[in-house]
Amino acid sequence: MPMLRVLEEASKNIFVPLTVGGGIRDYKDEASGKVYGALEVASRYFRAGADKVSIGSDAVYAAEEYYKCDGKKTGKTSIETISSVYGVQAVVISIDPKRVYVASPNDVPDNSKHVVVKLEEGEDRLGPNGEQYCWYQCTVKGGREERDICAVSVARATEALGAGEIMLNCIDSDGQCNGYDLPLMKAVSNAVSIPVIASSGAGKAEHFTDVFQKTNVKAALAAGMFHRKEVEIMDVKKYMVSNGVKARL
Repeated sequence: MPMLRVLEEASKNIFVPLTVGGGIRDYKDEASGKVYGALEVASRYFRAGADKVSIGSDAVYAAEEYYKCDGKKTGKTSIETISSVYGVQAVVISIDPKRVYVASPNDVPDNSKHVVVKLEEGEDRLGPNGEQYCWYQCTVKGGREERDICAVSVARATEALGAGEIMLNCIDSDGQCNGYDLPLMKAVSNAVSIPVIASSGAGKAEHFTDVFQKTNVKAALAAGMFHRKEVEIMDVKKYMVSNGVKARL
């Protein structure tokens, strides 16, 4: 677990909540051959200074199993084992979906796993052939592998399993700086009762105002625009306040 040392050092100087992700699953130490459960892995991160852990690929697999078992919990998933000990507020689910365009909602085979979203012409980016519908296909392994389940379905399942927060990315929007994928953010934040964090696509202060005013997300994340110092965090907050969105200055 290479992040342990980084986390230990960071937590000495950072006094905001820390979330760590990557490898929060059953883990085998190749050197010793010992197998650690997801709860043991998470516990080591918490002891090193983390306030929350983020689960990605393993959450998608857990959601698939949840639907396969007709909504029955096994008590063995990483989400369940960690949240039962540390509380739901300690478990964040990171979802990495991409758009799959369809001509009609009837073009998807299983509506229980594929929630179709209507795109508004003039407001949302339509498909390459003018498609006005899409579903958001989840991926795992850093976006390298697609799974036959949508972001809305994974969000609902993981909430039921004990997740307390969702970080919602979008592969199509990531790094584009054209704004968050609002139809995705709206669909997922309307489908669950736990907080949703919007991620992927922010490039200017207006994008934050848009996502808060047009969807039910509770937070918005940005990286590149702040790292490159194109926009300062305080300027974003001031812009939000000036446009009627509450923010702590």
